Amino acid sequence: MFQAIRQRLLHLHRCRGLSRTKLRRLLQMDPSLNKIFFLTPSQISEYLLIESKYAHMLYQDMHNYKIMQEAIADNSRYTTITIIDENYPDMLKTIKDAPIVLYTAGDNKLLHKIPSISVIGTRNPSNHAFSKMKHIVLPLVNEKWVIISGMAKGVDSLAHQMALSNGGKTIAILGSGFHHIYPKENEQLFHQITSSGLVITEYPPDVPPRKYHFPERNRIISGLSFATLVIEATERSGTMITVDQALDQGRDVYAVPGSPHMKQAIGCLKLIQDGAKLVISHKDIIKDWENEGVHWSKVQG
Repeated sequence: MFQAIRQRLLHLHRCRGLSRTKLRRLLQMDPSLNKIFFLTPSQISEYLLIESKYAHMLYQDMHNYKIMQEAIADNSRYTTITIIDENYPDMLKTIKDAPIVLYTAGDNKLLHKIPSISVIGTRNPSNHAFSKMKHIVLPLVNEKWVIISGMAKGVDSLAHQMALSNGGKTIAILGSGFHHIYPKENEQLFHQITSSGLVITEYPPDVPPRKYHFPERNRIISGLSFATLVIEATERSGTMITVDQALDQGRDVYAVPGSPHMKQAIGCLKLIQDGAKLVISHKDIIKDWENEGVHWSKVQG
């Protein structure tokens, strides 16, 4: 019974016309996810309070045998974690718009390992970025912290590589499915992380990267960790989207200061000006963890 419900959830998750919000509401209205498959498009529209055009798209995809078979095949080919599974990450249960389905490759035990921290920053870091990370992130790696980032160019890639090359653990959150690694030059990094860390995406394997996916995946990057550390960011950086997500989720935000003459430091200086915690050393982060760790340990169950 449970497996049938789960399979219907995996199918519905990739149907057009059904947002995460509507799918979550559908789960509340009908935990079996069975009723909707017997409704007409007009009944679906009324049942879910969605426009007729979306109801028709949803109806077509629900009864599309190819989509159904793809969902079954991907579930057998990759490890999937759904919001109704017992092993769904407790940290993500606490955030708004929690992902409904996660596709994973690697060590799923890392989803429940603490402490963890998100390390983010510009795709075009300065020459000082690596030394900043060596001073602050490397000691956290050596203290067995899990390093979480988005496998983008720049600071994200440096964070993953620093963890891997020093025997640490890292989690990468993608803005695409596993068959479309982005950026292309990080394919080798992807395979390295799946070998000794964990890669996660909420997008089915054949889904290519789209611009709006990256702001979406940022809520998972911040949501999986107790805090977010910004190494470098320009004033109008996409990094700030993750910062906003972290703050909205009640997570701590740390920023590394830099020279006001460097564009890559302006974003961090602005964050500090607005109330983010200034980081001088990794000890600043560890001290806060010692004070707050009991709370997050309870969140992790």
